[in-house]
Amino acid sequence: MATPNPTCPPPMKATSNGAFQHENPLDYALPLLILQICLVVVFTRFLAFILKPLRQPRVIAEVIGGILLGPSAIGRNEKFLNTIFPKRSLTVLETVANLGLLFFLFLVGLELDMRSIRKTGHKALAIAVAGITLPFVLGIGTSYALRATVSKKSNPTSFLIFMGVALSITAFPVLARILAELKLLTTDAGRIAMSAAAVNDVAAWILLALAIALSGSNSSPLVSLWVILCAAAFVLFAIFAIKPLLAMMAKRSLEGEPVQEIYICITLTLVLACSFITDTIGIHALFGAFVVGIVMPKDGPFAGVLIEKVEDLVMSLLLPLYFVSSGLKTDVTTIRGTLSWCMLVLVIFTACFGKISGTFVVSLLCKVPFREALALGFLMNTKGLVELIVLNIGKDRKVLNDQTFAICVLMALFTTFITTPIVMAVYKPARRGLPYTHKTVQRKDPDTELRVLACFHSTYNIPTLINLIESSRGTRKRGKLCVYSMHLMELSERPSAITMVHTARNNGMPFWNKKHDNKDQMVVAFQAYGHLSSVNVRPMTAISAFSSMHEDICTSAHQKRVALILLPFHKHQHFDGTMESLGNSLRVMNGHVLSRAPCSVGILVDRGLGGTRQVQASDVSYDVVVGFFGGRDDREALAYGMRLAEHPGISLTVVKFVALPGQTFAFGAKLVGITANKDKKIINVAQGTGSDEDKQEDEKFWSEFVSVRSKNTESITYEERVVESKEDLKTVLREKNRSNLILVGRMPQVAPLAEKSDCPELGPIGSYLASSEFSTLSSVLVLQQYNPETDVYPMVMEVSDYKDMPEKPTGSGLSS
Repeated sequence: MATPNPTCPPPMKATSNGAFQHENPLDYALPLLILQICLVVVFTRFLAFILKPLRQPRVIAEVIGGILLGPSAIGRNEKFLNTIFPKRSLTVLETVANLGLLFFLFLVGLELDMRSIRKTGHKALAIAVAGITLPFVLGIGTSYALRATVSKKSNPTSFLIFMGVALSITAFPVLARILAELKLLTTDAGRIAMSAAAVNDVAAWILLALAIALSGSNSSPLVSLWVILCAAAFVLFAIFAIKPLLAMMAKRSLEGEPVQEIYICITLTLVLACSFITDTIGIHALFGAFVVGIVMPKDGPFAGVLIEKVEDLVMSLLLPLYFVSSGLKTDVTTIRGTLSWCMLVLVIFTACFGKISGTFVVSLLCKVPFREALALGFLMNTKGLVELIVLNIGKDRKVLNDQTFAICVLMALFTTFITTPIVMAVYKPARRGLPYTHKTVQRKDPDTELRVLACFHSTYNIPTLINLIESSRGTRKRGKLCVYSMHLMELSERPSAITMVHTARNNGMPFWNKKHDNKDQMVVAFQAYGHLSSVNVRPMTAISAFSSMHEDICTSAHQKRVALILLPFHKHQHFDGTMESLGNSLRVMNGHVLSRAPCSVGILVDRGLGGTRQVQASDVSYDVVVGFFGGRDDREALAYGMRLAEHPGISLTVVKFVALPGQTFAFGAKLVGITANKDKKIINVAQGTGSDEDKQEDEKFWSEFVSVRSKNTESITYEERVVESKEDLKTVLREKNRSNLILVGRMPQVAPLAEKSDCPELGPIGSYLASSEFSTLSSVLVLQQYNPETDVYPMVMEVSDYKDMPEKPTGSGLSS
């Protein structure tokens, strides 16, 4: 009878009977895999949190986490390694990790739009070729040095190609996220880097397929030739057979209707089937998934639904396992002695020098400015998951030994880690703009064009925004209304966010302005409104973390020379009348915009102005109320109300609040203000009295309003109301709580009406009007007038000779 091989442990059973049956769950495959996934996810997310202040992409945390859990650090404890990552569990771990990798590569293929790569300009193409060729050549030279020292037994041809590919790769997804984080997407350097990286990515996959074909165990060149020919045949099969099938399913998936479950099932099964075919051919299973992603139609809702179905599970749980799988193979301690460390320095230097110098020199020849060319070099030096895939395949095929593998992993980690800080130091595109005059709604010449930047982050805000814009245009023969509608999109770690970044960046225009059909309902509403009205509507998008979204908004506002930024309130009204918060990050963003805006700002508390649909000009019939206490912000609210009153469907009521002689609206409270200069000292506002200059401005503007009202008594009425206390003030306001829209200034010198409020950005009156206690019907617009005295730290430096955009908008902008 044959005795079992003592070196080969028996296979693990799937599930245990439990600890009460005296069985250790860690001796069984499923509970051990669950523990491994939980440990990996928690550990890598913790590292990502630590590295966040350094603005590093999450892939850095995941690579470091994998290395630390492996034999280089925590895994040096054999008890830990044998308990959590025993050798007999690695087959299951790597199988699940590679399954996650297959679907991730499918998502990467979906990111790459071959149409945009075909349209790549000569400049970006030249930079991409240089960024591949020089590092590849230097990688070949480095491979000779490594084979002579630390990798003597490797196959010469395979090792040469693998090292060339490893040094010449640029990680497209990682680069896109870094550019978005640094807000360089719409700079010249960002556009060139994205185009060049997309070309580089495709070239790297072709070279990797070649390297895998040549690295088979069979030494016959005929076998490699058959592998290459079969791979080419598979690509043709995917283009002419699989692509039409996917296109048919995409065509039958209509906007606004759920995608049929059978279509999702067929597509995901195709990904696995093609992975099986490419693995059978001998060029690794991941190529099949990647090719299906590339031939997948990018238009319509089908691709988006697929990404939604796949990305969270893959990105959150399965893909981190691949980094740990790599980390378990990476033993930094194998790099011993002066010679090995010299080889590490040589590989890092070669990788950096090849990418940076090749890109830098060609960029200069293409007449790219010095700093931009240098930044491009460092950006193109970004490595990531694709680099790890190349190295892992090389190690699995025994092309790379443990020492060479560890050296290359550290090289990839180092080159990506230095990208963000160096680009931040080297390339800081100056936010400069041409000074402009009309930064407020209130102005000397009301016949000039009013430019508005209307921001929204969900479909909920759109009907009210459009109805407010429609009400603002009037029907007069004066300056037109120009609206820039900005979709605020949070930048996340999901592949779908990078897909959005890539398509939005294309030609520096929003993704919804491309010529092919895109039936995004948020965009269609604004585009349809622009076509049906005389209002000039320009869609834009801002893709950023909400913590820095205010920079995009303020910079775009200055570039477009707008007079008013409209922001959505961070709460929306629930069906029962209560206000539901959409997140504190939106409230913080609104606060940042209020403090840094280059123009006036309005925060819109949406309670359904005009209902949940767009109202045509002939159907506009709104009662609008302006509360006037005095002060800069109230004058802005009154100026906007006067503009609304020019529309024949608007009935405007202005309520001028008057305090008793010798009293103020402070009602005995001690009001506090902040100085407008850089000192920002806190001062007491004496019983709520304003400056004499402010009072004179109030009286002057009020007389203008009375003059306008005398010419239009039908649609404009006003009343003066004497109030003795806060309760009197609340009573007057509640009388108007059936109006469609109420306009108030943000910071009149009035005692706060709400006892408690979590929205101080709305001021003493606005925070009360936004509460459920006041109304469930009236939308509220709280306005802050631009004050040049408080604009001491502008987001955009005004330069009189700066060559800015033309006064008339000729295209759409993208702020990311």
